[in-house]
Amino acid sequence: MSMLGIGWLIAEASVEASEEGGFVANILEANLINLLIVIGVVVYFGRGFLGKILSERRSNIEVALKDAEERRQKAAAALANEQQKLAQAQQEAARIRSAAEERSVAVKATLLAEAEAEVQRMKEGLSQDLNAERERAIADLRQQVSSLALQKAEAELPSRMTDDLQTNIINRSIAMIGGT
Repeated sequence: MSMLGIGWLIAEASVEASEEGGFVANILEANLINLLIVIGVVVYFGRGFLGKILSERRSNIEVALKDAEERRQKAAAALANEQQKLAQAQQEAARIRSAAEERSVAVKATLLAEAEAEVQRMKEGLSQDLNAERERAIADLRQQVSSLALQKAEAELPSRMTDDLQTNIINRSIAMIGGT
């Protein structure tokens, strides 16, 4: 049965009721009938219109949800990518720090070895300088002692040297050279 058919039935029922009841009952029945007719018309004609609007709204919501899901997935992928880059950067920083520490230890050992070698070289140089100074001082002392001994010998030689002593020295010298 269509909406118009229902409306006619309601209208007939209200006419019958108005013949039996009163004016107030007729107004209430008429309002009720009008309300039912309006609701019926809205449901009948509005079903397609409201269905179309609700369908469009539903499709818009589905598109928005798909977009939101795609953006969420892209953001999650970007976050994972950036976290991976951060982990790699942290590993690289740790490697650089470790290499710097190793290099520092090696440079320190090298510098200590060079400093120790330099100290040893300086000690050797000082020892050589001291030995050279000592030898020079000893040579100077020997020369002074020799000079003094010669001066003293020259000073005492004329007084101690006799003819017999001179002859004896000459004979010994000749014997040493290969004479008799």
